[in-house]
Amino acid sequence: MENLNNLKPEKVFKYFKEIVAIPHCSKNEKQLSNYIVDFAKERGIKYIQDDAFNVILFKDATAGYEKAEPIILQGHMDMVCEKVSGSCHDFAKDGLDIYVDGDFLKAKDTTLGGDNGIAVAMILALFDSDDVEHPRIEAIITTDEETGLFGAESIDVSMLKGKKLINIDSEEEGIFTVSCAGGITAIGNLPVSRKEVSGIKATLKVGGLLGGHSGMEIDKERANASKLIARVLTSLGEDFKFVINTLEGGSADNVITKEAVSELILLEDDYDDFSLAVSKLNDKIRHEYKAVDKNINIAVINQGKDTVNALSKIDSYRAISYVNLYPQGIQNMSKEIEGLIETSLNLGVIKLEESEFKTVSAIRSAVQTRSDYVAETLVNLTAVMGGKMEFDGGYPGWEYMADSKLRETMIAVYKKMYSKEPEIMAIHAGLECGFFAQKIKDVDCISIGPWIYDVHTPDEKLSISSTKNTYEFLLEVLKAFK
Repeated sequence: MENLNNLKPEKVFKYFKEIVAIPHCSKNEKQLSNYIVDFAKERGIKYIQDDAFNVILFKDATAGYEKAEPIILQGHMDMVCEKVSGSCHDFAKDGLDIYVDGDFLKAKDTTLGGDNGIAVAMILALFDSDDVEHPRIEAIITTDEETGLFGAESIDVSMLKGKKLINIDSEEEGIFTVSCAGGITAIGNLPVSRKEVSGIKATLKVGGLLGGHSGMEIDKERANASKLIARVLTSLGEDFKFVINTLEGGSADNVITKEAVSELILLEDDYDDFSLAVSKLNDKIRHEYKAVDKNINIAVINQGKDTVNALSKIDSYRAISYVNLYPQGIQNMSKEIEGLIETSLNLGVIKLEESEFKTVSAIRSAVQTRSDYVAETLVNLTAVMGGKMEFDGGYPGWEYMADSKLRETMIAVYKKMYSKEPEIMAIHAGLECGFFAQKIKDVDCISIGPWIYDVHTPDEKLSISSTKNTYEFLLEVLKAFK
């Protein structure tokens, strides 16, 4: 790893190399947490480590900054652990094999953990420096961010004095994130009954869709396969008699469904007409989505005559109608930030089981009352259909602060350094800032970070020059709060 020794800033990359040598997948952060604690002990730095292995570090103000308000720096220590097919890497015990490729730092056959190990490295480099001017610094390093922001949810920050928080978990240099969505998982259950029926078994499939992340791609209006299959079944129900034996689509609440399938029993011998109707619907829907999801394919396969325990006619109608009526996509756009999705809903999973029909969806919103309203809508819809809606895994949003001294100062520093304005952005996904905005009264937050590409994949790469720029910018920001 000789070619890693000359990277700048030297201390930042020194600590990053030490971090990636320690296994630290989500829910396996104890060793890295203890490394941070040992770092603090060796330097006489005040620290707190809680039962979830979150760590808070404290650094006193330098001369001339004693009266300045404290600044909170924040990042998370866990990483997403993915590797290429065939790799023998054991994330539970092996460190990462990192190397330089031009301006990028990469890991051989695995994720790099730049998200968010580089934030931890910057914090440790700062705490190990005595030549940087700054106010009192309170650094929060959380665990288990990647699987649900659980460290930020559980940590006690009541002892902190700071009201300005800089999160270092963004992945685009020169872009300041100022708001994020909160979210909650909605789980619906409709009771259903079955009875033995005979007829032609036909398998209806919807595939070829792009899918995507329900936060980052929901604005592209890509098709949802579960919604499409319900639409097709509703249309077919006007001319054909059938019941459903299976109906399923999707794998996760936060993923736009790419495929859906339903096994039907045609109660009359009219398969050829049924197949022709499916083909016509396929052509019509492909035309509608030609600009955003051009490879949609809806097809039916004849499985021959059979006798199965399918849903009753009324329950087949209820299940299909429930999905057809289920809201999907953008619900509200922000009136404060142009182009920002404020509230959305994604029907991520549908699954017909023996005695119940289950749906799992993701509600996202930067405004809690909007999220609550969507949740109420789902409760009412499900109740009307004879079912029950429950909720799980909620995390708060982070609302845009129109009057932000932190943002104002950081913009001024950026313009002075680079002679241009940074981009101000809000994201329709979750950040830990949502929890800290909830836990720290009147906290002023912003999120920054260096360029990191292909995060959460073995192709992940961290820009070395962007890391240098981001760290130097952070130091100038700290100096500005005198």
